[in-house]
Amino acid sequence: MSDRGVIDRFVAYLRDHNLPVTAQRLAIAEVVLGSDRHLSAEEIAQAVAARGTAVGTATVYRAIDTLLESGLVVERDFGEGFRRFEPARDIPHHEHLVCTQCGRVEEFRDERLERMTTIVAESRGFARQRHRLVIHGICGSCQRGAGGAARIRGDA
Repeated sequence: MSDRGVIDRFVAYLRDHNLPVTAQRLAIAEVVLGSDRHLSAEEIAQAVAARGTAVGTATVYRAIDTLLESGLVVERDFGEGFRRFEPARDIPHHEHLVCTQCGRVEEFRDERLERMTTIVAESRGFARQRHRLVIHGICGSCQRGAGGAARIRGDA
C-alpha cells in the first residue's frame, strides 16, 4: 500500500473514532508510516520539526498511541530504555539485530529459526503461538570504525 493509502486509512480511523484530524497528527503519521526504520518518539519529534511542524512531546506520544490503537504501527522494545515504532507492514514475522554502539536496527527473517522455535516449544510440551528474538551486537559499520558518531550523540 502506498504511503498516501496508509495515511488515508489513518484519517478514516480518526474519523470513525470521532478524533480530530489535526496537522500535527498527520505530520507524525506521515513520518512514522513513511519510515523504513524503527523510530523513537524523539526521532519522530525531530523529523516532524524538520518538516516545519511544531509538536510537543505529549502530542507525539498521544499520536503514537492512536497509531498503535489503529493497528497501523507496531511498538518494539529492544531493551534500550525507550520504545521504537515501525509501520505495521504486510510482511511476515521477522526478527531484529540491534547495534549496541550506533543503535541501528536491522530486520531479518530465517525459516530455519522459525522451524527451530517450533521444535523447541513442542519438545517441551508447548504449542508455539509467537516468539520474539532480538540479537544485540556491533554492526559491520561500527566494527570498521564508522559508528563513532553515535557515541558522541549518546546513543550507545
